[in-house]
Amino acid sequence: MHKPTTATSSPLYWVIRYLPILQWLPHYKLSWLRADVVSGLTVWAVMVPEAMAYSGIAGVPPLVGLYTVPIPLIMYAIFGTSRTMVIGPDSATALISAGTVGAVVATHSGVTQVAEFVAITSALALIVGIIFLVLGLVRMGWIANFIPSPVMKGFIQGLIWVTIIGQVPKLFGIEGVHGNFFEQLWALIPELVNAKPITTAIGLGSLALLFLFKRLTPKLPSALTTVVLSIMVVSVFDLGANGVDIVGSVKAGLPSLAMPKFTLAQLQLLLPGALAIVLLGYAESLGAAKAASAISGGSVDPNQELISHGPANIGSAFSGGFVVVGSLSKTSVSMGAGGKTQMASLIHAAFIILTLMFLLPLFTNLAHSALAAIVIHAMIGLLKPGYLVQLWKQSRLEFSIGVVAYLGVMAIGVLAGIGLGIVLALLLLIRHASSPPTAVLGQIPGKPAFRNIYRRPGLETFDGLLIFRFDAGLFFANANYFASNLQELIAQENKPVHWVLVDAATINMMDSTAVERLLELLVSLKQQGILIAFAHVRDRLKDKMILAGLVDKIGEEYFFETLSDGVSSFQNNIKEKES
Repeated sequence: MHKPTTATSSPLYWVIRYLPILQWLPHYKLSWLRADVVSGLTVWAVMVPEAMAYSGIAGVPPLVGLYTVPIPLIMYAIFGTSRTMVIGPDSATALISAGTVGAVVATHSGVTQVAEFVAITSALALIVGIIFLVLGLVRMGWIANFIPSPVMKGFIQGLIWVTIIGQVPKLFGIEGVHGNFFEQLWALIPELVNAKPITTAIGLGSLALLFLFKRLTPKLPSALTTVVLSIMVVSVFDLGANGVDIVGSVKAGLPSLAMPKFTLAQLQLLLPGALAIVLLGYAESLGAAKAASAISGGSVDPNQELISHGPANIGSAFSGGFVVVGSLSKTSVSMGAGGKTQMASLIHAAFIILTLMFLLPLFTNLAHSALAAIVIHAMIGLLKPGYLVQLWKQSRLEFSIGVVAYLGVMAIGVLAGIGLGIVLALLLLIRHASSPPTAVLGQIPGKPAFRNIYRRPGLETFDGLLIFRFDAGLFFANANYFASNLQELIAQENKPVHWVLVDAATINMMDSTAVERLLELLVSLKQQGILIAFAHVRDRLKDKMILAGLVDKIGEEYFFETLSDGVSSFQNNIKEKES
């Protein structure tokens, strides 16, 4: 018998699902084109200098930053679900890339040549892209939920300072040092006396211009303007011949496409950094995509976002670039310029390609100190000194976690810092899961409503009855807490407890460990002469309890639709005993 074809089994359905460009491109309006062209040109003006500057963070030549951009933009336009998000180089992931690749090159190559570093950097982008793609295909879009905001923001704030201190040597034309933030800071202070005057003047002058432009002409592409002015100064006075470190002669043209090569031993060393980039980068990207969609409309599919970052990073790797993720700052620039769709990203990619083909010789006299100034200015703009103060007011525990993540990345390094952040996130998750909120409930007089007696005065309680609410599913991590907390509350009651009525409205699951612990609790309560009853039990949970034999042990008659029904049954039971 022929099986009818459903919408979800149609090949066209799956093609459209995994190629979101087919959802919006056929409906594209020519009236949007002008806004998308303006947006693409505006983001180009921001991306060109930033991509070259962020190359310095990643430890590769400025030209690599431009090689990184076009293919990821095209890939995200094809595979991404956000209408307006811009993908590209990112300071945080670039810094993790530099640390990861630096360890591999030092360990395996025996050299520190630029070509080797660039090759391994591209290999890392390839690995990151494959991980993104695999995670998306197995629908693991939920992984971003496992980095709580205090860990994420604390880590980013610490990373900002690590990035800034790494750019200071380029700003002043002095030798850079290795180590954590504090080690670099301690080593740099005495080195400042060796700063090159002309390099320092260009660096600090560029930094001053960036702040000035931002304050006086915020709509001006300040980074590109600063780059142009610094190139003019270096060219007019021939400062490259006078000790100023410049980009140097670069050949115009598109990058050659090739698959990065790496050994199995290098893969093993790159993998931890790649996983860190995926976790942090995806959290940043998903946040940017959701923020953009909240303004421009449309929906974001977390799993498809993972998939879209796969081809984007693989494309960057094949063009000799480094890792890319969604950028909230560049997305804001695109939307501020009126960008309507991902056509703006395709136009932006076209401008970058034209830059590579025809404009590269113009960057020959670009000073590295000017690029360092662009990075430092961008990082200072991301600083949020009031965040920890706000967190302190909201939660001391989350404040402590934020501070540990903040200082961790500065004190023990980027990779170790993000590892510490992930461990903190897991510990926080375990803490919340193992000891969720509980409450003793009382009835609002004259109403069939019950509230926490410790948060609302004047509630009616019933002698001999303890109404207990457990605000989580019951499973191995919190089953013991459920039992011990209930026993503690029973012991704290002024009068003997005869019944415990559990409000199960917030208990949505129960595993085998919880079942075993409940059976033990039933025996313990029975020995104390206490009966246990349940209200608001969901059907699926009730089925689980029936299969586990809990309903037989407790008694079907002690399962109630509402708390009011349970209270009435308790009162009737007491009256029967008294009579």
